[in-house]
Amino acid sequence: MTLALGIDPGTATTGYGLVRLMPDGELVAVHYGVILTPKESSDSARLVMLFDDLNKILKKHKPDTAAVEKLYFARNVTTGIIVGQARGVILLALEKARIPTVEYSPNEVKQAVAGYGHAEKRQMQEMVRTLLQLKKIPKPDDAADALAIAITHLNTARYD
Repeated sequence: MTLALGIDPGTATTGYGLVRLMPDGELVAVHYGVILTPKESSDSARLVMLFDDLNKILKKHKPDTAAVEKLYFARNVTTGIIVGQARGVILLALEKARIPTVEYSPNEVKQAVAGYGHAEKRQMQEMVRTLLQLKKIPKPDDAADALAIAITHLNTARYD
């Protein structure tokens, strides 16, 4: 029974989702949520908060593997740099915890979860809900995205 942690990186909001692959192939949502950092804090303080909170999640749940969304930005370079800093902190925490980590692009996640690399957010959220047999779409959106990343990783790892 593999436990995968999916992470949707951000400085203000980082989504995380833990999904367990059961022996019968069923996917089960174990825990999900977001790490929030206050806007009024400095960038460096926010990165420390992200690192510390992620380490608490890693220690509590002890995932076997992790997947992080690759950085994609088309228009706003400043946002891309800030998200890149958060990704660096996330990758550092995962490496220090010795958790094997893979990265997936947004289109790879959409293809793996919805069967279409340009699926809309609502389609993705509904597929996450269906695949994990949840009563409601996971909220907030960042947590649903993180669950989709974990699902992608577990399904991809099955066929590698």
